[in-house]
Formats: sequence, structure tokens, C-alpha cells
Amino acid sequence: MFFEEAVMQLRSTKTPRDAVHHPVFARFYARMSVAADERGGVAAYRTELLTGLSGRVIEIGAGNGLNFAHYPAAVSEVVAIEPERSLRKLAVGAGLRAEVPVDVVPGTAEALPVKSEAFDAAVASLVLCTVRNLPRALAEIRRVLRPGGELRFFEHGLAPDRGLATAQRVVDRTVWPLLFGGCHTARDTLAAVEAAGFELGTYRRLRIPEKGLRLPSSPCVLGVARRPFPDVI
Repeated sequence: MFFEEAVMQLRSTKTPRDAVHHPVFARFYARMSVAADERGGVAAYRTELLTGLSGRVIEIGAGNGLNFAHYPAAVSEVVAIEPERSLRKLAVGAGLRAEVPVDVVPGTAEALPVKSEAFDAAVASLVLCTVRNLPRALAEIRRVLRPGGELRFFEHGLAPDRGLATAQRVVDRTVWPLLFGGCHTARDTLAAVEAAGFELGTYRRLRIPEKGLRLPSSPCVLGVARRPFPDVI
């Protein structure tokens, strides 16, 4: 029933078929992300990100669906939004192999094609760095979560040290977004989440890879925030 309602609303929402189209990056990302999961330890972070989830979940920017294998059995359904058609095709295949029900649909983070307060949790995994309008995307995530619902995030973020933060801002203004599907490494995820009206919960900062050369995309943050309950007068 829920999937039918989601599909009906999706059909009534005018979302350009190719609102996001990065075919070269999509092929590169599909290979790179699998390697990062297998050899870079990212798979363990995906498990940590999703542990304890239950009920209905919306995943924003599902990519090629690498999160799907990590959802716990208590999740009753996942609606996975992916705007890039090449990655969406890969995500559909990953969804068929998942142990929880997954429905992969087109859409953008700034205009989620689902009803308000329809989900128990939202997942944003290495995607908020790429959205065109971060405040609007977070406002949409807040809209579709029920009061008390969780936002689980695992994202690139602004480096805590000035040197790398400066380098991030430089590459964000030049080649990085062009090469990496619109990624902006210097976004302050935690500040943006709080500014969108979420209550920030526990989080921890990561470095990927943990050792070796630091890249503009190395600083990451993994954590949880909640849509607060409305004040009772």
C-alpha cells in the first residue's frame, strides 16, 4: 500500500528525467565505491550508519545501492531516491538482492516525491556534498520524517584544520565538482543539519582513508539527528 501511494505521488510530481546526469562520473563512482567498500573500510561505516534502524526508511541519493545489503531486518521498507539514471539502474539490481524490501525511484533531494511525515528514518550517505541546494534538501528530509524520526548521515565535511579546509574551498571553486559529480568537500554538514531544525545527536569524525595521503574528501562525519516533536501548548 505504501509503495503504491509513493508511486502515485511520484507520477504526479514533475521531476525531470535527467535532473542529474553524470554518465562518466557514474561509471567511475560505481567502480571506486565498490573498491572503497572492500579495501577502504567503508562497508563497516555503512553498517554502523544503519544499525538499529526499523520501520520505513527513505534513502537520499542511493547511488549504486551499496547501503542496501547493510539494512537490518527490522526495516520494513526502503524507498531509495536516485536522480542519476546510470546509478539508478545499478541500484535497482542491488535492491533485488537486498534482504529488505527496496523500491528505487527517480527524484531529487530538493523535491522528494513522497508524502510528508511518511518515514521513521532518513539516510544520507555521501550525498549531501553533491546536492545543488543543501538547505532545501535538508528541509525536504525534515518534511518527510515523522516527528521524532531520525536522520542518519555519513558525509564528507569541512576539515577541522585550517590548512586542509582552505584547500577544500579552493578545489570546490575549481575542478572538484566538475570531476566528482558535483561534490563540494567544504560543506559544514553538522552546522547545516542544525540550521535545518534538526536536533543533533551523537556523531563522530572520520578520516577516509585512515592512513596515507589526505584528500579534500578525506574528512567525514558519521552521526544521527532527529526531527524534534512539536511544542505542546
